[in-house]
Amino acid sequence: MKLNKLAIATLCLGMSASVFAADYDLKFGMVAGTSSNEYKAVEFFAKEVKEKSNGKIEIAIFPSAQLGDDRVMMKQLKDGALDFTLGESARFQIFYPEAEVFALPYMIPNFDVAKKAVLETNFGKNLFAKINKELGMTLLSVGYNGTRQTTSNRAINAIEDMKGLKLRVPNAATNLAFAKYVGAAPTPMAFSEVYLALQTNSVDGQENPLPTIQAQKFYEVQKYLALTNHILNDQLYLVSNETLADLPEDLQAVVKEAALAAAEYHTKLFVDGENELIAFFKEKGVTVTTPDLAPFKAALQPYYDEYLQKNGEVGKQAVAEISELTK
Repeated sequence: MKLNKLAIATLCLGMSASVFAADYDLKFGMVAGTSSNEYKAVEFFAKEVKEKSNGKIEIAIFPSAQLGDDRVMMKQLKDGALDFTLGESARFQIFYPEAEVFALPYMIPNFDVAKKAVLETNFGKNLFAKINKELGMTLLSVGYNGTRQTTSNRAINAIEDMKGLKLRVPNAATNLAFAKYVGAAPTPMAFSEVYLALQTNSVDGQENPLPTIQAQKFYEVQKYLALTNHILNDQLYLVSNETLADLPEDLQAVVKEAALAAAEYHTKLFVDGENELIAFFKEKGVTVTTPDLAPFKAALQPYYDEYLQKNGEVGKQAVAEISELTK
């Protein structure tokens, strides 16, 4: 008798699960971990999609590069093996060299300009039309992902104070160029090694967005923070064209609207966080300086010239249209 009851209960449970199962089980892969602002925003996105689709769409999140790095996940979107991911505009330079413009130091002064550069310039529209057609993914929305600042073991009050500073940077062309052209000694190094290198003065400084500086506790081993504002990071919400095509129009609309809302929340998390973190670092005994950035930008002009030489007419168009946005 007990066995029959158990069998009936199991059958009922199976029936109720099937009644409430989603029509579309989708996957969102990302590099950032579960404690990040990015993860919070993607959770928001998944919740919005589920609610607004009345449970027809369920999104499972795979953080901490479980499915590979951003380049691997972009390929998975193209192949239809993954539904959503995040990616920076400048990251597309691995496919289209002209996309480097989005990370040229001091090219983009604020997020308003960054967003318009992607969505409103002819350069941005043409680039993302190519990405859609050739890489098989659609841009859903653009969020703000922080601005890179410089910590060091000595005060940086002016560009002259950068001279000879052994600055850890990721092995990326634009970050290396920033260090080189402002007079520092660029020192590429794995991210996992940075804290110890700062602690032992193997390097004199590093550069990252404020939330990263806090999360990695670099303030424990660096007592100076200069607001150099040299590279602004955006974050794009991307969907596989195959996934979008599989959804009926009403659910496509749900996904698009949820991505816009998630990007707004994403931006708010970073903006609010940055405002609060300045005070946090000061409380931790960090001296915060605000050097005049005009000489920093002027020092990068040779690198702008290199970009223009490499990218010809499309590069000229990118720089001209983005520069126009800053007037």
